[in-house]
Amino acid sequence: MKRIKKTREQIVFHPIIAFCILILIVVIISGILTLFNISSTYSTISNTGSYVKELVKPFNLFSLSGLKFIFSNAVSNFASFTPLSMLIITLFGIGIMDKSGFLDSLFYVLTKNGSKKTVTFILSLVSILSSIGGDLSYIILIPLSALLFKYGKRNPKAGIVCAFAGLSCGIGINIFMSSIDSTLLGYTNLASNLLIKDYSVGTLSYVLVMLVAAISMAFINTAITEKIVVPKLGHYENLDEKEDYLTKKEKRGLLIASFAGLIYLLIFIYNIIPGAPLGGNLLDYSQKLYIDKLFGYNSFFNHGFVFVVTLLFFILGLTYGISTKSIKDQKDMGEALSYSLDKIGNVLVLIFFASTLSFIFKKSNIGILITAELTNLIGNSTFTNVPLIMLLLFSSIVATLFIPGSVNKWAIMSGTVVPVFMNAGLSPEFATLVFRAGECVSYGLTPLMAYFVIYLAFLELYSTSKNEGIFGAIKYIIPYSVGTLLMWIVIIILFYIIGIPFGVGAFPGL
Repeated sequence: MKRIKKTREQIVFHPIIAFCILILIVVIISGILTLFNISSTYSTISNTGSYVKELVKPFNLFSLSGLKFIFSNAVSNFASFTPLSMLIITLFGIGIMDKSGFLDSLFYVLTKNGSKKTVTFILSLVSILSSIGGDLSYIILIPLSALLFKYGKRNPKAGIVCAFAGLSCGIGINIFMSSIDSTLLGYTNLASNLLIKDYSVGTLSYVLVMLVAAISMAFINTAITEKIVVPKLGHYENLDEKEDYLTKKEKRGLLIASFAGLIYLLIFIYNIIPGAPLGGNLLDYSQKLYIDKLFGYNSFFNHGFVFVVTLLFFILGLTYGISTKSIKDQKDMGEALSYSLDKIGNVLVLIFFASTLSFIFKKSNIGILITAELTNLIGNSTFTNVPLIMLLLFSSIVATLFIPGSVNKWAIMSGTVVPVFMNAGLSPEFATLVFRAGECVSYGLTPLMAYFVIYLAFLELYSTSKNEGIFGAIKYIIPYSVGTLLMWIVIIILFYIIGIPFGVGAFPGL
């Protein structure tokens, strides 16, 4: 038995090796697809409202030109990989909060009187709702959730898993529209106008169903974390022993830091209020919808929000450190800023190989081929009602494994899926809802998702024993994905059968 157990542990590949193997597999598959002349077509909707046929072929990476492409772009792709810069900059602020003792004191206050399940529920709910903040939520919540559990005398890996599960399984759950939702609805409207001219999906079309889904998922994620993940991970060996109280100096530091942070936030919030006297300076007024003014491609949020959050963390950590004298001079401040960067060498290596995998897979067009074929399957099916709904749900689940990006998938699928749903008596809003529900199930299961590597890297950072690898990290998320799938099936079927609106003016049927 010992030999068998040892053999099983030996076949767990280190994440770096696993990424290399996946890269090699992608290269070989692209060559095979090219050899057999595999291709596919799908229909998109132009801005003029007409069908455009798109032919997609694989890009052969298993060739001299393909290998040249990989080697010549590997460095530039790594340097421009968004999670890399966002992580490093955000860790400046987290480092000074952690080193100064601010996070230790803050999380002590947050956890001392609340039960463990309550803390987990709040973290789950915050993670789910944080999808409105876009990709930055992964960079902020994953390291902070680890420290929340660590300073709460629990295994920090459980906090990482819980936060990542909430973020990834909640990718399609937005009570208030995000910039991604706005873009998706643009495609939905174009597709729906093929059959009903001037049909328009409202910005409040999903308020009720998203509220139900967010609360339901928070309870589900809490139960899975406490009943499955926490017992499986066990006790964390490197927990710091700290007095079970706050000193007067620490309480004063928290109060001063909170006041400074509040002033900063009020100034920032005032500058995103449209029409406020001398306010609203951070909005993109070239856009019509407020959500696009706030989160649009050319908005301040899209380009500068990382630094805004980092500056908030810097203010909180610095004011606390000065108040408690944990930061006495400029040398202490410099060391605090780099505190969270001391152990990220392995993280940077992981990001390099993860960015290479994501980059070459996208270039190979394998994901587009699979998504196009799934779309054609829906378009050629004779299903109606519940079978059609389930077909789209599971097609979205599979497509998300290969194209994590919502906009890229819906650009391919909407031109076919929305008219098929409308011809079956189902609304365009409902088609988009089912599509987003499918994304929630599998978004956290694919290493092709850009921020999966952040989740994986922090799990490795807090590992004290054996290496679990990519598939070990995925195993933690599988129970959440199963729970998410069951939840969405129940919600979708209930709303469909009862026929109640899932938002303002939005019904399952036309």
